[in-house]
Amino acid sequence: MLDSLLKAGVDTAVAEVPPFVAGQWGGDGPSVDRTGPYLRRVVSRTTTASGEEISRALAYARSSARTVAGLAPALRADILDRASRGASTHREGLARLLALELGKPLKDGLGEIDRVADTFAVCASEARHIGGETLPVAGWQRGVGNTAFTYRAPAGVALAITPFNAPANLLAHKLGASFAAGNTTLVKAPPQAPAATAAIVALLLESGMPPQAVQLLHGGAEVGALLCAADEVAVISFTGSAATGRAVARAAGAKRLVLELGGNAATIVCEDADIGQAAKECARTGYSNSGQSCISVQRVYVHRSRYDTFLDAFTAAVDTLKVGDPLDPATDVGAMVDEEAAERVVRWSAEAAGSGARVLRGGTRNGATAAPTVVADPAPDASVVVHEVFGALVAVLPYDDFGAVIDACNTSRYGLQAGLFTRDMGRIITAWRELETGALIAGGSSNYRLDHVPFGGVKDSGFGRETPRSMIDDYTVVKTLMLRGLSVWGDTTSFDTTSIEAAAMDTTSTDTTSTDGKTDA
Repeated sequence: MLDSLLKAGVDTAVAEVPPFVAGQWGGDGPSVDRTGPYLRRVVSRTTTASGEEISRALAYARSSARTVAGLAPALRADILDRASRGASTHREGLARLLALELGKPLKDGLGEIDRVADTFAVCASEARHIGGETLPVAGWQRGVGNTAFTYRAPAGVALAITPFNAPANLLAHKLGASFAAGNTTLVKAPPQAPAATAAIVALLLESGMPPQAVQLLHGGAEVGALLCAADEVAVISFTGSAATGRAVARAAGAKRLVLELGGNAATIVCEDADIGQAAKECARTGYSNSGQSCISVQRVYVHRSRYDTFLDAFTAAVDTLKVGDPLDPATDVGAMVDEEAAERVVRWSAEAAGSGARVLRGGTRNGATAAPTVVADPAPDASVVVHEVFGALVAVLPYDDFGAVIDACNTSRYGLQAGLFTRDMGRIITAWRELETGALIAGGSSNYRLDHVPFGGVKDSGFGRETPRSMIDDYTVVKTLMLRGLSVWGDTTSFDTTSIEAAAMDTTSTDTTSTDGKTDA
């Protein structure tokens, strides 16, 4: 399957992307085409999961859970390590699928696949370190004479619902960590990236992952809702919008959830910052993947004394970005996921201009390709300030007081990450403490992530932390073993002091210290 998907990407043929259910590729549901947003032609085709197919997948997952849990962690780690190497081997072909289905520039796609390789390697390492602990039960009176142990056991059946903007790497996080923990996983692919998603699943299968460990289903919200509500599913990891995250939580009921939702990321540029560096970094990370990242730079607050200098440097950096064919290795900004998304950038920038903002660059689109848009001085209640743009638009605003700009950043209902450019350690600590975000990037923009570092937000940006170590905690349950009447600790709770007192008296009576303070020979 992997070879056929990669070959279709190279030959510009339509990639046929069946589901993978109960160990078999193939499905007979309604056919759905994916039109590439830049090429404006069908690039992949799949089938929507039927109710019968979903039931079959759930039953297979339930029956497979014990088999997958029985795989030694060393074997799981070896498979993930092979998948890491495989991702590196096929990085160009996988990146090409991302470009075709999503309009993501090759340079961004190659970077994503490099992260897939890293993520699988991290998951492999974490699989080797899953363990438990010996509990200090004998430190309390009722625990004396007993021993207690714990270990982290697989939750059973996990559901991974992935987004379109980074479908390969975010699937690597969810599926890699779930397998490392010993679970079987149901994957619900994003409708915009079925081929890229299937290629990652196929890569893992070719690396030795047993078919009992993963199944792949295609479809929209209805399929996702049925899977979330299923009794067979023990834990759900979802990345997507806040509105869909709430729907997932409602459908899931009393299940374990990891929700990584939207963002409206702010970056603060202080008066002591290197303005040139900050401008280039904000331009590069504000428009990578056409701004379609939950931590993409959306709001930049610049101290008023440096505001004009920053705007000049920022627009100059934006002007150097090459917009165009995502299959061109030199392209910086490709297409957005669809024309509706690109139109949102145009509409919101025009709305801001109508309220007095200056649109210094962009504000236009060609099909699904939105020109990098710079909006200066928008009103505090403008959509580009209040809501998540998730597109090729950056709003730049002046500020006067550091405490006030912290408050301005916190007005957002989102709280994923923020960036800060300053040389003042006091400001860094203040921002880390006061900003209502899951993380602060000091010395950089909001759009930076290391895949082995905890990642997640607060408020409407969700809860849980999506990094392999943290996700393994969510994908496992703590099981305790209590040994009554067997203790590795001492179990004496009282003792007779008479012998100690007698020994002390005997020592006193045989003291050999001389009157001059020296001990006799």
